[in-house]
Amino acid sequence: MARINLLPWREEQRKQRQQQFLVTLVVAVLVTGAAMGGVHFFVEHNIEFQKQRNAFLDKEIKKLDERIKEIDAIDKTKRLLEARIKIIQDLQSSRPQFVHLFDELVKTLPDGVYLTDMKQSGGEITVQGIAQSNARISTYMWNIEKSQWLTNPNLQVIQTSDKDGTRISKFVLTAQQHHKTPGTEEKKK
Repeated sequence: MARINLLPWREEQRKQRQQQFLVTLVVAVLVTGAAMGGVHFFVEHNIEFQKQRNAFLDKEIKKLDERIKEIDAIDKTKRLLEARIKIIQDLQSSRPQFVHLFDELVKTLPDGVYLTDMKQSGGEITVQGIAQSNARISTYMWNIEKSQWLTNPNLQVIQTSDKDGTRISKFVLTAQQHHKTPGTEEKKK
């Protein structure tokens, strides 16, 4: 039997496989590196794009915050103006009441009674005055009770004194002012 030496052929085939393995390994490393580089650049690009979007959104948010502040300032000014308009409208609507109040104070005042001070707080009127007698103060209260613009007279203080041989009475009186125009109830019926 003849002996065949297969070692050089096997040796050559082994070298060839090693070269193929190394080439395949280098190609795999290069492909893996390229894929990792591609993924890295893709992720970096997305991160940079998101940073730009965030910066844009932050800038727009700041603009909107400034607009909100302007709107709040305008709303505050609007509320102040509305409050002023309401006060002016209230004064305009109550203007005739002041005229009627002073007119009624004059009409209800009997002879011998003089007013020295008057204050109004809401619908309550406080008057101070001097009368020649307590009977004249009673007449004044009776006139207020019959008045269309004043009601509920209430005598707070009365002081009687003699001045130069004449007897005078100082008084403080409160009354309520009607807020409705007299006669409106009759018109409704």
